[in-house]
Amino acid sequence: MNTLVATTRGLAGAVLRIWTTARPLERSWYVIAAVLFGSGLFHVGELLVTGASWDGPTSLRKAATFGLSFGLTLASVAWASSFIRMSATVRGAVLSAFAVVCVIETTLITLQAQRGVPSHFNFETPFDTAVSMTLAGGGLVIIVVGLILAGAALRQTAELAPELRLALRFGFVTLLVAFGTGAIMIATGVTLVRSGDPATAYATAGFLKPLHAVAMHAILVLPGIAWLLGFTGWGPARRLLITRYSVVGYTLLLAGAVISSLAGR
Repeated sequence: MNTLVATTRGLAGAVLRIWTTARPLERSWYVIAAVLFGSGLFHVGELLVTGASWDGPTSLRKAATFGLSFGLTLASVAWASSFIRMSATVRGAVLSAFAVVCVIETTLITLQAQRGVPSHFNFETPFDTAVSMTLAGGGLVIIVVGLILAGAALRQTAELAPELRLALRFGFVTLLVAFGTGAIMIATGVTLVRSGDPATAYATAGFLKPLHAVAMHAILVLPGIAWLLGFTGWGPARRLLITRYSVVGYTLLLAGAVISSLAGR
């Protein structure tokens, strides 16, 4: 019991230190992430209270899911990237750009959902076109951010504990997969709409959503597991073995998401 209490206190102290030792710029990323996550929760509540539809391109579900996902992802990336050996200037610029894009994407998607019109692939009016193109441009910025962070994770983590190094590399590379699948879905939808088939775009362009969703949050799950293992008192070999099993398990989950995506579910 004493060991459990000590471990719990150590973990709580470590979580608190993430905030207390963070620079003001880093704290701003966490605050923004919390606001975005809160907006997602608000729209979940709105859906439950009003009984509105969870399906379709105009559903408030999009405001809910994008708020929750961008909030969680921004916080995860900000925390995970702190383990990578990068200059403060580069990391600050990259994460700040990512935070700005997260806010813009979530805000525009929420605005369109509240207006009752599609946010993506919508070129009905000049304003809707501007929104759709801004969302697409934001997606390109996100991919660049993903490339920079994944590259840094593969090169600049040699001094870390093996289990954390493995988890970070897997998490950031998988996050890049999530960003790439998002870009593929946007490109597919835009192509269909531009060719005069918006109905098919809204019905089929999101075919990679299962893979996109699962890949998006590996950056939280795997580094989180590796970080928590540091509080167990287990030896390096055991921590690395558990992390490897976790990577295998998440890879199987990704494979299941691929199958689900290709099956149109």
